[in-house]
Amino acid sequence: MSRQLDRRAFLRRSATGAMALAVGPGLLAACSTDDPSTSGKAGGGSSPRTGGTLRAAFVGGGASETLDFFNGPSALDLVRARAWHGTLGNLDPSASDGVRYGVLKGIDISEDLSTYTLHVRPGVRFTDGSKLTSADILYSLSALAGKSMLPVYKLAAVNFDLSAAKADGDLKVVLPTLRPIADGRMILCQGNFLIVKDGTRRFAQGMPSCGPFRLSEFTPGQGAAFTRYDDHYGNVPHLDGLEFRSIADSTARAGALTSGEIDFAHDLSPVTARTLADNGMVELAPTSSPYLVGLSFQMNMSVKPFDDPRVREAFKLAANREAMVKTVFYGNAVVGNDLPSIGFPDYAESVPQRAYDPDKARKLLKAAGAEGVKVELTTGPETPGMVEMATLYVEDLKKAGVRASVRELPAGQLFADFATYSRLPLAASYQMPVPALSTYQMSTAGGSPSAFGWKRSEVDAQVAKSRAERDEAEARKLGTAAQRKRWDDGNQVLPVFKPNLNAQVKGVSGIRDDLFEQFPGFSQASLA
Repeated sequence: MSRQLDRRAFLRRSATGAMALAVGPGLLAACSTDDPSTSGKAGGGSSPRTGGTLRAAFVGGGASETLDFFNGPSALDLVRARAWHGTLGNLDPSASDGVRYGVLKGIDISEDLSTYTLHVRPGVRFTDGSKLTSADILYSLSALAGKSMLPVYKLAAVNFDLSAAKADGDLKVVLPTLRPIADGRMILCQGNFLIVKDGTRRFAQGMPSCGPFRLSEFTPGQGAAFTRYDDHYGNVPHLDGLEFRSIADSTARAGALTSGEIDFAHDLSPVTARTLADNGMVELAPTSSPYLVGLSFQMNMSVKPFDDPRVREAFKLAANREAMVKTVFYGNAVVGNDLPSIGFPDYAESVPQRAYDPDKARKLLKAAGAEGVKVELTTGPETPGMVEMATLYVEDLKKAGVRASVRELPAGQLFADFATYSRLPLAASYQMPVPALSTYQMSTAGGSPSAFGWKRSEVDAQVAKSRAERDEAEARKLGTAAQRKRWDDGNQVLPVFKPNLNAQVKGVSGIRDDLFEQFPGFSQASLA
């Protein structure tokens, strides 16, 4: 790769940055850079500067990183893909349809909720000069997303009859539903459904794309570089280019930020973020509700002892949620209630908060014949807090009489082989912040591998009925009832929701304007 992305040289420089971070801002003042993108500061009336290259660092997937985002499980795989490829749309609560459209200009829904019509934005062009048409939408949804092993892409296949989908001319796609649904826009426009050219089979540098940037360099586990795509259908980016760097360690990401190596650091640990709070060179940019990440532990109901509901309840009661918030996140997090999607309108707020009760947990385990049961919790540093949470949770389980231990995998490896991951008896996970019933469809309905053995057709049916209801009050009632059943009998311990603690140098702007859930976009970013 180019000199800017030389990994060994970069790590040497990042080590200096991490040391500077530990020493404090006094030393940082002497560690200046000649790069105008990091040395400049935004004044009170500064406007975005056209040009420059913004450099950002993320937790990557190491050698397993891939350009095939339909099968790439790491956050960096998707961030890279969103810079490179056009999206159907993004969630946007402020928009009339609840979504902000991308390569689509709108989605119509039939009165009986049986058909969705996707209207392609005219004039969208791939980097090879060809026009994006309905055929590209169909191929991306049916041939690629529909066959992906990742839960998020299964949403289209479990809600729409992709085999019966068809193009109606070049600018219209007709998608029949498998059952009536009123919230299909939320499924199609979650920012994950990116579009590639019809017939694409190999994901490589130089392939036609229609995102805001062109990919110019990529090395798995190291980084990627992009240049602006001047014929982008949306707003042409302010930036000339982007560089993404794969840095697993939070302190190293922050050190690279304060030493001028990068301009944006994604998802810092709470400890690291606290060291930056008084640093005048940078500013923290945390996500806020409902864009909070749920940290959880999945119990596999297909294996003992988690096939017993008493054991599952005991493992939920054993979690000291308040202590996790205070100890791991210094209070900068929200106590979870074993249900995802807190802050979204369809979240079941009326479900009572689960208590911390290790004594009751011990009694339930004894009644189930699982007293002193031995378990191993598999986790990894996929997002800050996961390993620390697992460590505390194991100690909580021990107080309930469980012989628990932690198995920590290297960064990027927990989800790399998803089929193997989904067979683990007890595993850490994190939930993308999307609406509650969409999350259920994505990860749970129909016995999805990510459901870890949960298979309740009656709850699937209740969720489907809620999603088919046009009356919002009735839909909420049905959805809350389904979530209550998950709360009662489910196999997920979700103790904490945390913000993504991002940080950037002063003068960077516009990233929040393209923020997709916890994965930032850079189509509107600029440097001072």
